[in-house]
This record gives sequence, C-alpha cells and structure tokens, in this order.
Amino acid sequence: MPDGVVDRAARAPSRAPSLAPSLAPSLASGLRHDWTEAEVRALMGLPFPELMFQAQTAHRTHFDPRDVQISTLLSIKTGGCPEDCAYCPQSAALEAPIKATRLMAVDAVLAEARAAKAAGASRFCMGAAWRSPKDHDLETVCAMVEGVKALGMESCVTLGMLDAAQAGRLRTAGLDYYNHNLDTSPEFYGEIITTRTYQERLDTLACVREAGINVCCGGIVGMGETIDDQASLIATLAALPRHPESVPINMLVRVANTRLAAAEAVDPIDFVRVIAAARITMPASHVRLSAGREGMSDETQALCFLAGANSIFYGEKLLTTPNPSENRDMRLIARLGMRPV
Repeated sequence: MPDGVVDRAARAPSRAPSLAPSLAPSLASGLRHDWTEAEVRALMGLPFPELMFQAQTAHRTHFDPRDVQISTLLSIKTGGCPEDCAYCPQSAALEAPIKATRLMAVDAVLAEARAAKAAGASRFCMGAAWRSPKDHDLETVCAMVEGVKALGMESCVTLGMLDAAQAGRLRTAGLDYYNHNLDTSPEFYGEIITTRTYQERLDTLACVREAGINVCCGGIVGMGETIDDQASLIATLAALPRHPESVPINMLVRVANTRLAAAEAVDPIDFVRVIAAARITMPASHVRLSAGREGMSDETQALCFLAGANSIFYGEKLLTTPNPSENRDMRLIARLGMRPV
C-alpha cells in the first residue's frame, strides 16, 4: 500500500444511522472543520427530503440559490502524463495512450479565454497533464495567467504537484485558484493511483494555501468506491484547516482503454447525496457539478442544483472528455429560473 494511505480499521455500518441531534445546530452556527466520516455517512443516509432541506438551508445561508458560477476548462498540454490514474486517458501507462501534445502558445490560450468570456464564463481554467511543472513551462503558464487576468476573468490552473516556490511564482502572476483534487478517500486511493501518495496531494494543497492562492479541490464518484469512501472523501475535504473555495464533484466518465472503462454506472440519487453532503459540510464553498454532466439528464442536474451545486464547467469539452453544449446548459439554467454569473 502506498505511503500516505492508511487502512481503515472498521467501516461504518452499511445502514447509516439517523443524524445525531447534536449535528443540527452546526448548520446555523458557522463553518466546522472537525467533520468525521461517520457524521458525513449519517448525513448521506438521511431520508432524501430531510437531506435536501438541510442542503438548501446551508446553501441559502451563504449564496443566492439562483446563481450558477460559470467556468470554462481548457487543456493547455494534453497526454503523456507519467501518472497511472485509473480513470485518466492522458496516462502514458495506458497500452494505447492519447496522443501527447506540446504546451499551447500563450496567444492561442488567450484567444480561447476571450471566446469563453464572450460565451458567458467568468473563470478560465487551464489544465496540463504533468506530474509537476518544469520551470520553463511554469513561466509560460504564468504569462497565460497574466493574460487571463488582463481580460477581467478569474484564473485557475491544474498542473500537478507544486512546491512552495512554484506556488509563489503563480501567486505573483496573479493566479486566483489552483485545482488539485484528492480524487477519493485516503483508504481507497491506492486502488486508483500508485505513482503519487495522498500525502503528496495534501502537501501541494498546503503550498497553495501558504502562497495565498484559493484552493479548488474535490473528487470523483463512481470509481468502485463504497459509500463509506465517498463519506471519507467529503470528511477529509471538510476537515481541512480552510475549506476549499471551490469543490468540484465529478461523476466518472468511463473512457475506453482506461482501467475504469467498465466501471458500474453511478445511481443519480446517490450522486446527488454526495453533492448535498459537500454543501452541508462546506456551506461557504462553491460546489461545482463537474465531469459527467454529458450523461446526466436535465432532471438529475436540477436535483444537483437543489442539493447545493452552484457552479458548472461550460463548454463542449473538459480536457479530453465531452461536456454538454453551451446551448443545452443555458436552456436548462433558464428553465430552472436560475442565472449564470
């Protein structure tokens, strides 16, 4: 088992207990950073009407429930990644990996950012398939960040692991958000990734925080994990010294050639329960409905918004996987009486 991954001595019971009365006041008293797996598991096991009520209560305390923050994600360097993430088609460990590309030119990236802004996005996210960035590549990314900021957009990048000096350089360039997902629970992590440890992910988050950059950090549902693992992931995020400002919750996109290509589909109601748990435990964070929306019905997405999701990725592609068209997204938002921000 990789370093940083600890065996769970005992799983929570398969049938979740009722929510302890002592948890209810926490929804009104502010942010907590001491959530446990058992508490989150209890939340996720609530009767659906009660769970949705608590999620809505938490959401309305910090946000206008009509607002949906719009982000666009661009792959600025695709493929050739040395990591072995079981879900990712960009891994060089695959028998038939996706074709690797060079880092995009700054001008080409900024042209994409301008188009995203014109289409209604307020945040522009850039992803590169690296284990960690090299210094000369980081300089190019910093120029991209500066250009995106000059357009009046928020900037976000995901580049793999960072050290303190690299995080500081990105902060100097004006970076608003750094994405580095935990992906799954500490207990299940070794089943998905072996080329970096859970602790290394936490160390990168610490470097980002210390540099003064907002954190974007979440995970993936549907990789074969149990409900206990889902609860453990949410509890880990909610127990960080500061909650991530943005929490992307992804539904696994089953991509041919990856180790999870034949993974069992996620029950939509179970997915909504994870969204609600993230909202209740991290009420002041943006909870982003991320990958997997292409396969979701409008009704499932509407339930996710009702459960507290208030951000989406906008555009027809997420790095290498499909995403709903802009027109479909805007039609749904309009049908729900919501508004993009």
